Amino acid sequence: MQLSLNPYVTSRVYSLGEEQSPLLVVDNFLQNAELLVDDACQHNFIQNSPLYPGLRAPAPMNFQSLLLSALGRQLKQVFDLKGSKLALSLCQYSLVTMPADNLTLLQRIPHFDSTKRDELAAIFYLFKDDLGGTSFYRHNKTGYEYIDDERRIPYFKSLESENESGNVPTHGYINGDTPLFTRIGEQKGVFNRLIVYRRQILHSGSISSSFIPNLDPRKGRLTVNIFIDCVE
Repeated sequence: MQLSLNPYVTSRVYSLGEEQSPLLVVDNFLQNAELLVDDACQHNFIQNSPLYPGLRAPAPMNFQSLLLSALGRQLKQVFDLKGSKLALSLCQYSLVTMPADNLTLLQRIPHFDSTKRDELAAIFYLFKDDLGGTSFYRHNKTGYEYIDDERRIPYFKSLESENESGNVPTHGYINGDTPLFTRIGEQKGVFNRLIVYRRQILHSGSISSSFIPNLDPRKGRLTVNIFIDCVE
């Protein structure tokens, strides 16, 4: 499978919320993104994360190499990364398969993936139907939009104190403002769009209450989920 950068690729940088966290949005990333959908259909998807509400399979190495070669310099500039070398610690096809009523509490609220400033996450959307994108949030009680080492314990203590408030969601994916969280930004899930953000930021998939999971990668909510680390 020969992947190549789209000659019409475009990128934009946004600042999220009051804390101005950067968000990189790259459209028309690959010239032949459909090849990844074809490749995903050849894989056996399995559940490998207690937090991700679906199944995953490994994405091809040539996609990983292309991503780093095409975006490495821009990532360092946009996110002001301190190290000199980037590497991927996760790069997997991801397919949302869990019905809204089956979610755990941690899957019904925004999450963060790391407390480290120079650790990034990326999502590459590989579906064409309107199946939702990705939203970013502020925790109302603390005002936190990202969680670092200093904020981690106060944040979890604050969440725990809200357990008896009656505002904790009992079902469904979060998709907008709630009594506990305010949405500070959203990117639509557009085929061949790649978004990159710091793993510290509170985020969640924007999935509607009418979402019906589909286990067919050609028809379901297929993405590539990526962790990018600054290793030197």
